[in-house]
Amino acid sequence: MRETAKSTSLDLQYIDAETAPPLGGGIKRAFDIAGAAAGVLVLSPLFLLIALLVKASDGGSVLYGHRRVGRGGSVFHCLKFRTMVSDGDAVLAAHFRDNPDAKSEWEATRKLKDDPRVTRVGTVLRKLSLDELPQIINILLGDMSIVGPRPVVRDELEYYGKAAVFYLKSRPGLTGLWQVSGRNDVSYDSRVAFDRHYVENWSLVQDIRIILKTVPAVCLSRGSY
Repeated sequence: MRETAKSTSLDLQYIDAETAPPLGGGIKRAFDIAGAAAGVLVLSPLFLLIALLVKASDGGSVLYGHRRVGRGGSVFHCLKFRTMVSDGDAVLAAHFRDNPDAKSEWEATRKLKDDPRVTRVGTVLRKLSLDELPQIINILLGDMSIVGPRPVVRDELEYYGKAAVFYLKSRPGLTGLWQVSGRNDVSYDSRVAFDRHYVENWSLVQDIRIILKTVPAVCLSRGSY
């Protein structure tokens, strides 16, 4: 059973999102299933290679499931190839104690350009967004969509304010408008605006355009770290 992440300040947004039909309805879901199934078949050799590299890097687990907020406020484990050391929380806390500027960067964007937790293999995987490939499984399970707002943790949803309702109406995406529009090189407010625009103007044609733009964005590693 999936959990639901709710807070008093966002109750109305959750209620609206829970009662609204999923963005794109059956057409978007059928597209997701077909695309994800094809992705598993085509990319299975790459999955195996990455899994071996991650395992060989330090002997730790291959996959990592991080709790993220999905449609309607449900909480799911967003899968990734592990890119961080096993004691990442302790490493990050020590880094913040020694680098106050890094803590400010984290509080503003929830990202670090120079993250001390990331392994050498993880750095390459993140640069090419290959660490996110296991989210194809999340798509098949119905937790995510091929295209949509990138999944966020509970604390990040507070940054959306009233725009949280738009995020909650859509399944989080493996790629999205923010992903192909600069990613970490744009402000968080811009990210929220991209997500709102995507939901308000959704079409299958727009999804296909974003997928096509994802390929060069990933190859050029725009805003990726």
